[in-house]
Amino acid sequence: MAALAPRPCDLLVRAGVVLTQDEARLAIRDGAVAVADGTIAAVGPAREIEPAFAPARTIRLDPGLLLPGLVNAHTHAPMTLLRGLADDLPLLEWLEMHIWPVEARLSPELCRLGARLACAEMIRTGTTCFTDMYFFAEQIGLAAEETGLRASVGEGFFAFPSPFFPTAEACWRTIEALQARFAGHGRVRTLVSPHAVFSTSPEILRESLDLAERLGLSWQIHCAESRAETALCLAKFDKRPVELLDGIGALSSRALLVHCVDLTDQEIERIAASGARVAHNPSSNHKLGSGIAPVERLVAAGASVGLGTDGAASNNQLNLFQEMRQAALGAKAARLDPTVLPARTVLDMATRHGAACAGWPEVGRIEAGRPADLIALDLASPNLVPLHNPVSQAVYAASGQEVRLTVVAGQVLYEDGRFATLDWPVLAREAASAAAWLARRRA
Repeated sequence: MAALAPRPCDLLVRAGVVLTQDEARLAIRDGAVAVADGTIAAVGPAREIEPAFAPARTIRLDPGLLLPGLVNAHTHAPMTLLRGLADDLPLLEWLEMHIWPVEARLSPELCRLGARLACAEMIRTGTTCFTDMYFFAEQIGLAAEETGLRASVGEGFFAFPSPFFPTAEACWRTIEALQARFAGHGRVRTLVSPHAVFSTSPEILRESLDLAERLGLSWQIHCAESRAETALCLAKFDKRPVELLDGIGALSSRALLVHCVDLTDQEIERIAASGARVAHNPSSNHKLGSGIAPVERLVAAGASVGLGTDGAASNNQLNLFQEMRQAALGAKAARLDPTVLPARTVLDMATRHGAACAGWPEVGRIEAGRPADLIALDLASPNLVPLHNPVSQAVYAASGQEVRLTVVAGQVLYEDGRFATLDWPVLAREAASAAAWLARRRA
């Protein structure tokens, strides 16, 4: 019988190790992934994949660790322009005295610039998909499209008039227009994004839930970020944040709850039972002194927990490799138990579960038929030598600077120090000019 002719494909990537993050969490030594039309055509040992395909291009990463693109479950992309503007402050003082006054000066153009800067940083450090909550969300979606990332974008809103929306109803119209704007766009989705319980009201939250249900969108909110936030909610509404959300029917599989630091045992069980997802932001929580979220208890209860960076103003970087390490080490230190939140669980949070949180459940794994969102680490980097356990290397040893390849939907966005979808020197100069302008207006 004649041998079958090799199948054409667009890209074939060969690596020393492929971490698939499939159901079996298969790690393939000397593996390869074939990509056709933005989709993974096959994954397996290189000796099987290479003869079966005739690629338009082959990338050989030896030594290299190939894994699914990481998913940032929560950020505020344009806040890269506020990086380092106000540090070492508690959450509410940081927001009310420093961040909100500067944000009032932001324009659509500045938000798009800040979002493009965020996309560059995420591409460089291995993130291929992110969930955002900010102002001028259309500009954030456009920045994601321009740079090639996947994104779920939401327009943040409050109960009180802001420079962006005089009323909640004005925001509803913006959200409807946002959904229409990106309908059919392959890499941008939308969601409804009230800022927090303490900064909105039960009535507005109910309206936003109705809107999300009518439009078929996910719904995200900052929730129980600190004890101070809980105290404020108790003073305003006589209820804790999770208690209030539960009372208005907000806890469901549609909901993404961000932070969830100050939780009771009963609230953990209720979140898990409801199907609501949680975005854990360890570096931001640590830096703002908000505390350490009980992530291992949420995971044990069955909740789907992803990892987020939060914005660059409260984290100073958008690097999910750093978040993986922070999440694992923070939980172990807080519980005085080195066995909690092991590396495998944390990698799941940054890939499979992060994808569910972001509203992109089809990504976060390297499997045939799934979108070809891939990243690769250089295993020749001194901090990744020698290689005993590739999962451990990715979570505990990698810094993010070892990323040498970032691919979304089969499109190479970054390779060996070169961005393919943006002009980095020009972007860096534009960002520096914008930051100087903001600093002068703040003075």
